[in-house]
Amino acid sequence: MYAVSFQTLIGMGVYLLAMIAIGLWYARRSNTNPEEYFLGNRGLGPWVAAISAEASDMSGWLLMGLPGVAYFTGCGEAFWTAVGLAAGTWINWRLVAKRLRMYSQTANNAITLPEFFSNRFHDTKRILMTAAAVMNLVFFSIYVGAQFVTFAKVFAYAFKAEQYYTVMVILGAAIVLVYTLLGGFLAASMTDLIQGLLMIGAILVVLAAGFIHAGGFAGAAERLRDIPRFLDIFGIAMPADTAGKAVSGGAVQAIVDGKPLFGAGADYSLLNIISCLAWGLGYFGMPQVLVRFMAVQDPAKIRNSRRIAVTWCCISLVAAVSIGLIGRAVFPDLLTTAGSAENIFLYLSQNFFPPFLAGLVISGILAASMSSSDSYMLIVSSALANDLFKGLFKRDAGETLVMWIARIAMLMVTVFGVTVALSGNQSIFRIVSYAWAGLGASFGPLILFSLFWKRTTLAGAVGGMFSGGATVILWKERISALGGVFGVYELLPAFIISSMVIFLTSLATKPPSTQIIAEFERSKQ
Repeated sequence: MYAVSFQTLIGMGVYLLAMIAIGLWYARRSNTNPEEYFLGNRGLGPWVAAISAEASDMSGWLLMGLPGVAYFTGCGEAFWTAVGLAAGTWINWRLVAKRLRMYSQTANNAITLPEFFSNRFHDTKRILMTAAAVMNLVFFSIYVGAQFVTFAKVFAYAFKAEQYYTVMVILGAAIVLVYTLLGGFLAASMTDLIQGLLMIGAILVVLAAGFIHAGGFAGAAERLRDIPRFLDIFGIAMPADTAGKAVSGGAVQAIVDGKPLFGAGADYSLLNIISCLAWGLGYFGMPQVLVRFMAVQDPAKIRNSRRIAVTWCCISLVAAVSIGLIGRAVFPDLLTTAGSAENIFLYLSQNFFPPFLAGLVISGILAASMSSSDSYMLIVSSALANDLFKGLFKRDAGETLVMWIARIAMLMVTVFGVTVALSGNQSIFRIVSYAWAGLGASFGPLILFSLFWKRTTLAGAVGGMFSGGATVILWKERISALGGVFGVYELLPAFIISSMVIFLTSLATKPPSTQIIAEFERSKQ
């Protein structure tokens, strides 16, 4: 076991050292000024922009969270979530990418999303910038914690060292901190390109091996056919305990005579499907994706980026769901809780490949986690340094001071992310869904109104941002407990309420100035 683990560790170590080397390579170039550090001087080509945007977005959720849901309850939830995300990806690249790239430069060359909002509405009091920066701090800190959970799960499961979970969280945080701290946005984007390619390569290799072991598509379907509603996209399988009661969360599914117990299954209602599809709305408000749009070198090549991004996204999502299903077919009684089911990709990798190769394949999960956490850390540090410190407290701050504040902020958010990771919530899927909803509802409607409705006002923007974020928290913590129609994914009602607040408040307040309207029209050219 030691030799096997050591060889696997070498494979993973090769990957981790390569990421740190990239950070060192870009350290000198990225440390010249804040625009270079936070936005790469708007120099991303089509491939880097597309793959880094998708890799930073999907995170460890793609290779652990989504396959885990498919493994535990079958097609229903996983399939419709994937459909929503794929649709959201295409629409976001089609509608938002080019317009935001042009408008962010027109709006006094904004280099962060909060700065764009502030410049777009001529917010001299920086109310909007401050609010956006605070939203980034709250929800991205949660997101960072989810990625550290992924990192720790990988090492703990791969090396049978669950007792070192805390150590692994800290180790993962430290590695990402080092290369992001040194190389800034360019290092994050280039590592994300490599990590995105590694992610899709790993997931396809594991899927191919799984099909072979399951006896192809027909063999896998035959093994899963006896599980009620498991392969039904309009149904959901119900793992059960010995009393036949459905289990969820940390409850353990019963195994009798080597077979997992399932209940009769249930319909996956229209409300459930709408909840899953609503994940696609989140894309309009994801700063880690939107900042890639702002950093594209040539707006004319965004169409190429869109094709690359959508292709990567669709292949990855289909493969991730399929891995969960194949995992249940090949190892039906292996993982008996919703949380442990998220390890199915790890288990398949270790059982299908030699140790060193397994280490490289497992690095795909590390790639997914690191490609997201580096982007989140950069966004939070830019929110603190550029948007709050310089934008609110010290407007005459020099470039060197801003960058030092950014590094300190990055260290702070890393510590907070570690705290979230150690809080006890081990479900990557659930942590990510909360943060995704918060960001999507806070920024998504505002991005769309900012780019496509010139009548949008500062008051409407502020009201929409706060109402979206507040609704997510209130709905998640209180309203969803009422059940029924109130059990819908909190992103959907929050997105609708935020949009209504922006629209109605904008109509009720003084129209934008002629200068703002002129900038709006100029950004369309």
